[in-house]
Amino acid sequence: MKLGVNIDHIATLRQARQAAVPDPVVAAALAEMAGAAGITVHLREDRRHIQDADVIRLRQSVRTKLNLEMSMAPAIVERALEVAPPCACLVPERRQELTTEGGLDVCAAFDDVTRVTGVLQANGTLVSLFIDPDLAQVDAAANAKATFIELHTGAFAAALTEDQLRRELDKLVRAARHAHARGLRVNAGHGLDYHNVHLIHQVPHVEELNIGHAIVARAVLVGLDRAVRDMLALIAPHSQSPLNP
Repeated sequence: MKLGVNIDHIATLRQARQAAVPDPVVAAALAEMAGAAGITVHLREDRRHIQDADVIRLRQSVRTKLNLEMSMAPAIVERALEVAPPCACLVPERRQELTTEGGLDVCAAFDDVTRVTGVLQANGTLVSLFIDPDLAQVDAAANAKATFIELHTGAFAAALTEDQLRRELDKLVRAARHAHARGLRVNAGHGLDYHNVHLIHQVPHVEELNIGHAIVARAVLVGLDRAVRDMLALIAPHSQSPLNP
């Protein structure tokens, strides 16, 4: 299982002062040197953190894999076609949300998802669809010809009881198995942290976890290099227990 590091909140800190630092490009390099297999950024329509110039510079500097999270808004699709990232993940987006609140409803937006997926893939970008662990959504993603799905782990991360946790893990397991059977590759992310990520080993076929907030929050206290290495230690095979914060 690999780790993709989402560096959006490096840019959030920078934008709080409209400053030049901290620089997401430097953060990406540090994360890669610490062992990250990829760098994820979300170019939001309101540009609340990552900016267009960041994406261009990251496309030039990232040595592992740049994954662009994006809505299907025409201007964002146009920018993605210009930058041509190796990977893109289509996500839902609402202006008022603090973070992505759920998976993309591929069933409801099937025609648009299929069209945008095809356009991006024709431009050389592998496409992932960020979806809830729902079998109908998995089927729709397969029918839309996506290469990957990224399972939304938010409900799992928010579980308050053992019963809730088990139910959400079971949903993830069933969705991952169904996706694999449909020929989809599987990633996962959202809300994963140093205390719950080791449980994702129970979900089969997951190739990569995309984690941002928890890593950046820890990096404020211990540095980005250690924060990434600590997360890698937890997602390593046979990891069982979380680290101290």
